[in-house]
Amino acid sequence: MRLLKSKLRYQSRTATEGAFGSSTPSSKIPVKANSLEENQGKKGGAKPGHKGHGRQSVSGENAGRVVRVELPQTCPDCGTTLRHRGITRRTVLDGEPIRVEKQLMLLDVKRCPKCKRTFRAKAPGVLPKGLFSNRLLSIIAVQHYVYGATLGQLEKQLGLCYGALVSAMHSLAARLRPAIGNLVKEYRSSFVKHADETGWRTDGRGGYAWLFCTPALSIFRFRATRSAKVVKEVLGTRRLPGTLVVDRYNAYNKAPCDMQYCYSHLSRDVENLEKEFPDNKEVAAFVEKLLPQLALAMSLRKGSLSKRQFNRQARQIADRIKSIVNTPASHPGIQHIQNIFREKENRMYRWALDSRIPAENNLAERELRPLVIARKISFGSQSDVGALTRETLMSVLLTLKKRNKDHVMTLTRVLNTLARNPAANVYRLLFDSDSA
Repeated sequence: MRLLKSKLRYQSRTATEGAFGSSTPSSKIPVKANSLEENQGKKGGAKPGHKGHGRQSVSGENAGRVVRVELPQTCPDCGTTLRHRGITRRTVLDGEPIRVEKQLMLLDVKRCPKCKRTFRAKAPGVLPKGLFSNRLLSIIAVQHYVYGATLGQLEKQLGLCYGALVSAMHSLAARLRPAIGNLVKEYRSSFVKHADETGWRTDGRGGYAWLFCTPALSIFRFRATRSAKVVKEVLGTRRLPGTLVVDRYNAYNKAPCDMQYCYSHLSRDVENLEKEFPDNKEVAAFVEKLLPQLALAMSLRKGSLSKRQFNRQARQIADRIKSIVNTPASHPGIQHIQNIFREKENRMYRWALDSRIPAENNLAERELRPLVIARKISFGSQSDVGALTRETLMSVLLTLKKRNKDHVMTLTRVLNTLARNPAANVYRLLFDSDSA
């Protein structure tokens, strides 16, 4: 009878939550919460009284173009001369479609009659032997690797050959690859480091996409393995400063730095415990005490607190969590959660030492979402070379996006410099040391 009840409860959870509990994507849940009748009457948007943002008017100095629209001199109804009563301002946002302009460059060739040397003019704004201009290269790379436009879509939109697009991205990645080593050094020396991984197929083989990031940089690795050697490849073996924020995956256990476990994952485990044992009073009491404290720990650093206020409140929250997880419990599920906090105590409370250290790994998880979408569309990389190209360009371009709003123009300027001086330091051109 007990086994039958357990199976019925499992089937009920699967019908409403899917196969993975609270971590199931909303698109996989058969009946979404917001489709219920009692939720259909709820209105979206901000609550009444909330100060909205509204449209922001543009001054004449900041406008790309000022357009004067004039009325006729006479009244269209009776023909009387109209009197001027001033002007009204209206801000309009306009755009231009991305299109390819075919250019024929006539390059001078001259010869010195004395030293017998021949000089040929170089095409401006294009890499040696390149078909695409540096600006077009930058637009394609950013659209594909940053914003997720597929090469097939860009092929149709720009009227270019798919093979030429692929070849251009491989060549671009080869020129920017020298910057990756310096990004790894930056990552290792960062005060707060994040890491996460997700599945990624290459040439039909199973594999993984790894992300190592900070608020200022992103480093991707596409590998066939999910083992700790990828962590070792990026973090090295020498002791590092700072804190690495991760989930509880074992591959990070030998990371040569302090670690903070993600409270968001732990919160889901606690929620799942209550869903699995809804009638158990001990479980309900445990969840009711622990969940709010985990939420407070994750949101504390977002408030406008002074350092002293943060330290005091963080210490109080940490003490309450310790008290809850150290209280004797008889339920095995509660004991399992408590043992995580007890056995890995040195990885549970680093967020309380400094407001810069988050109690969750949201930064890495959010950065991986576009890659998960790309995986669903493309099913991964078609070759090892393609995976290496994606690894390089995503690392460079997403880091550039974090540091520079106009990353397309910045990349264009870098490529123009490399066209004139191929030996230039790519890392310094992309990420000036003063802004890194």
